[in-house]
Amino acid sequence: MSEQRIRRVLVANRGEIAVRIVRACFDEGIESVLACSAADTKTLAARLADKVVVIGPASASESYLDIPRVVQAAINSGCDALHPGYGFLSERAELVDACEENDIVYIGPPAEIMRRSGSKLGARAVADEIGIPTGAGTAGLSSAEEAATAAEDLGFPLLLKASAGGGGRGMTIVRSVDEVRNGYIRSSVEAERAFGDGTIYLEPYVEHARHVEVQILADTHGNVCHLGERDCSTQRRYQKVIEEAPSAGLAQELIDEIREAAVKLCRGLKYIGAGTVEFLVDADKGRFVFLEVNARVQVEHPVSEAVTGIDIVREQLRIAQGLPLSFAQDDVVVTGHAIECRLNAEDARRDFIPTPGTITEWTIPSGEGIRVDTFAHVGAEISPWYDSLIAKIIVHAPTREEAVDKMRRVLAKVHIGGVSTTADIHEAILSHPDFARAPVTTKWLENVFLPDWECTPSDVGQSRNVTA
Repeated sequence: MSEQRIRRVLVANRGEIAVRIVRACFDEGIESVLACSAADTKTLAARLADKVVVIGPASASESYLDIPRVVQAAINSGCDALHPGYGFLSERAELVDACEENDIVYIGPPAEIMRRSGSKLGARAVADEIGIPTGAGTAGLSSAEEAATAAEDLGFPLLLKASAGGGGRGMTIVRSVDEVRNGYIRSSVEAERAFGDGTIYLEPYVEHARHVEVQILADTHGNVCHLGERDCSTQRRYQKVIEEAPSAGLAQELIDEIREAAVKLCRGLKYIGAGTVEFLVDADKGRFVFLEVNARVQVEHPVSEAVTGIDIVREQLRIAQGLPLSFAQDDVVVTGHAIECRLNAEDARRDFIPTPGTITEWTIPSGEGIRVDTFAHVGAEISPWYDSLIAKIIVHAPTREEAVDKMRRVLAKVHIGGVSTTADIHEAILSHPDFARAPVTTKWLENVFLPDWECTPSDVGQSRNVTA
């Protein structure tokens, strides 16, 4: 790929990731155009972008998820490139095709690579071919009965899993043949609705698992580098709540194998751009298996930036212009420990129900080793139309113990009015002795922490989150 200077980027997303991309464009001297819905015209991203284009009403299906509208916005505003962020259209090969058809540089993997890596079954096949452990599992299943027969051969417990998409949709833990039959239909329907592909497969379910992922950057010159790994085991309903880098409590030999496997797989996929290779680590046996590839920038990318000093979004812009990475693998040094808490506008005491509204107070501490990625501010509207993420708080310190302590002190000083947030539960998680000892397993939050925490009386009137 020859070098192609990007002058103007369409930012096809919203919220904190839109702000993040706009700022990276500014740092690179590139103009930014925000493609937003009618509900987002007064957001921080809209204020910071060089230009704003309204692409539809508040409904995501008529704006952020409408490929023709997004591409037409890029054409009309004279953009020569498009950044999809994460979520929405970020892993839709059809968007990449549409960009290529209209001579718009897509800031991400080419369509062919996205199709190959975006299918979990396809990526697993490549991993198998090059010797990366994937564990026992099936190909795509065509019926509940076929799933039941395969399950009997594999043995329980198992996980029904959608081949397309992510975010836990289409995933069901099953422990009997009857659960397989019922779960297959439910998982397939959910996957079809969410991703337009109801293909389901089975894989063994690891009871005491750690979710470890490796950040990859790959350019068009054949350079494939990792930025170390992240631990994303603190999850609720397969959704990440707290992320860390690096992953503590695992043998360095195992970590090296995981990092090497991620690079090897991306070379096998001929990957280009920023991506994440996810693995499941059996905490009891000290083994890992490949899970999937996310062909986009991840929500949790700031922890990798914090421990390496490498700006992932700016590297995406370089790669899209045909430039080589600004660093080599030997230049990557993981220093200290970083933790990210996803601050959502939700009431954790009421089963994490979203709490949209207008922010009337906004105070989050700042200082050395503290980073806040957000679109929120006093007067900002937290819309009921979209997900509830309002900020990511990232801290960096010399050790994990110091990072945990720093994050607890930051959370204790968070004051947000107008909406309830998850700051309280984040502080409680970090204060739990299990979490303080080491990263926990993927079911710890749901099976150990939440049952006890939800039984604790709410501090009515005592919360630092001042609700309207």
